[in-house]
Amino acid sequence: MADLSRRDLLKRASAAGALAAVPGATASSAEAAGQAAEPAPDPLETLSPGEAETLEAIVSRLIPSQPDAPGAREARAAHYIDRALGGALAQFREIYLFGLTNLNTVANARKGARFSQLSGTDQDELLAALERNDVPGFGPPSAATFFNLVLAHTLQGTFGDPFYGGNRNFAGWDLLRYPGVRLAVTPDEQRLDQRPRQLHMSAYDYAMFKARPPARASMRPPHKDGHGD
Repeated sequence: MADLSRRDLLKRASAAGALAAVPGATASSAEAAGQAAEPAPDPLETLSPGEAETLEAIVSRLIPSQPDAPGAREARAAHYIDRALGGALAQFREIYLFGLTNLNTVANARKGARFSQLSGTDQDELLAALERNDVPGFGPPSAATFFNLVLAHTLQGTFGDPFYGGNRNFAGWDLLRYPGVRLAVTPDEQRLDQRPRQLHMSAYDYAMFKARPPARASMRPPHKDGHGD
């Protein structure tokens, strides 16, 4: 994680479809973010309290909060993942179960405490080892597989449409300076010498999408006609 800065993460988000990125500091600099208000926890839908605590600690290091900028914690990325693991991401539930458990086992063995109880520096060190797949005996899944899965879902939960449970209060879009979903763009909004105003609207706030908004993927098998619930 020493080389996995917020700038690196925003570049990954941009490559996945984000429109812009802003400079950031390294994950270790988030130690100064203790002044940020602690958001109230969301009700759990899939994970246990212990699993959710570990996941929250992970996402908070992947996209750290700063005194003047939100991170994955404020965007409620962990809430997005918890919710999606009961639906659209249900096929990854077992990977999370074993991965979060194995991470705490490694944290206890190497650092003497659960992952969420470690300092930010120690958490970054362990996450860097996961990314390098340098954790003998971690799997299954492999350490790198688990790291990349959580990273991908953290990016989804931070920068995706708020309809799906993350990007709370448009924190991720504000961080990227993404102006928001628009059905039409005026000539003034296309000018390069000024930033378009932030439009805090989900795609599903528009009437044309309200007739049948996509809900979480159903856990039930599809009907004979090929459609789910």
